[in-house]
Amino acid sequence: MNPELYLADLEAKPAALAALADALDAADPFDALPEGVRRVLFLGMGSSRYAAGVAALRLRAAGVDAYAEYASASATFPPGPETLVVPISATGGSRETLDAVARYTGRESFVAALTNDPDSPIAQDADLVVPMLAGQERGGVACRTFQHTLALLLALESRLTGSRRDVAALVRRSAEATADLLDRRDQWLPTALELLDGPHGVYAIAPAERLSSAQQSALMFREGPRRPADACEAGDWSHVDVYLTKTLDYRAILYPGSRYDEQAMDWVRQRGSTVLTVGADVKDAAAAVHYRHEEDADVALLTETLVAELVAAHWWSR
Repeated sequence: MNPELYLADLEAKPAALAALADALDAADPFDALPEGVRRVLFLGMGSSRYAAGVAALRLRAAGVDAYAEYASASATFPPGPETLVVPISATGGSRETLDAVARYTGRESFVAALTNDPDSPIAQDADLVVPMLAGQERGGVACRTFQHTLALLLALESRLTGSRRDVAALVRRSAEATADLLDRRDQWLPTALELLDGPHGVYAIAPAERLSSAQQSALMFREGPRRPADACEAGDWSHVDVYLTKTLDYRAILYPGSRYDEQAMDWVRQRGSTVLTVGADVKDAAAAVHYRHEEDADVALLTETLVAELVAAHWWSR
């Protein structure tokens, strides 16, 4: 792991997204899926599972039986011809995910593996391999692969629900949003660094529909600069994290969009906590980071974690 190379990986996001959009225009990566899929089972660990959790929620909302499982779980749904199994591993060598997918390969279920390395072990026995096309992450941290995983899972959603969503166009807008944050970082990053730099770690908050943003943000703070960090769903915050504002110098990055944001902010005001918002102004937040196309919730899903990633990169290099 290397902080300078990690920053370079972040700076390469727009170009990688543009290439992914071109690939999505050229062909549907899930065109070989069988007919009659009734259930989708995502398997993964870390950021792979974060992305899968959002994808599963979206599919359930569209009427598809879908679950995001810890690959390390000792048991989950049995194999079956109507169950599509989607193991996700950027490196393709995650031990837990390999162990989990072994229960399904060659046993009725169709296995569609998402990986950034099509020659990796996870691809060997899969019925379909979907490359993430994120390029080599030389910094050793899953950042572009996380973003590309989300985009490809949106393409899978479009395929399974028949929505005919133009995912390539969405990815291009996300590339523009990502480039905007990178190009203007000198304007917003110093404030973000100052506001989030407290003695008791960083907390990330997001609505359930974009919970992966909070989870990935907290992971970036832990993985690079090795700072205490945790993630919380916006509505759940008032039941599980509010207590920390009583005794800690509580610093949080909030990804707005939940109907329960104001409920959390009411406690923030009472306790004098510090909140930085990304993508929208929120009353009594210390500051807000804005970017192009932020009003599109799906662009936000693919883009907003870059704020936390750049903060983590600078803390790490320091």
